[in-house]
Amino acid sequence: MIIFGTKGYLYQLAIVTLVCGRCGNPAAHTLRKRVTKFTLFFVPLFPVSTKYGTQCTFCGAESQLSGDQAEQLQAQAATAPAPGHGPQQANPFAQGNPFPQGGPGQGGPGQGGPGQGGPGQPGASGNPYQR
Repeated sequence: MIIFGTKGYLYQLAIVTLVCGRCGNPAAHTLRKRVTKFTLFFVPLFPVSTKYGTQCTFCGAESQLSGDQAEQLQAQAATAPAPGHGPQQANPFAQGNPFPQGGPGQGGPGQGGPGQGGPGQPGASGNPYQR
């Protein structure tokens, strides 16, 4: 008796920001690669088909891509700066510094008490993780 079949594998290649064709929102889309492999006795041997697609993380819409389009999107994602590593953007909702005296537990109004120092006394705030 010979046991054979197929098994599907799903790989996430990149996350890119695109305007969704269904909901119209500029949202993150996952670029995915789906590979179907032929199996013999439950051992995957060789790929039978490879398909590429994107899925909107906002509405869940999926769209199919060609291999060339997927490579272009993957290259675009590789050249884009990682979040937090590019130029910092201003927060339009910021109302100023929420801690006017330099930070929480560092001598602001109502922050006094045993074991809490003012500005310039690192480590005296009582927080073991703060230097």
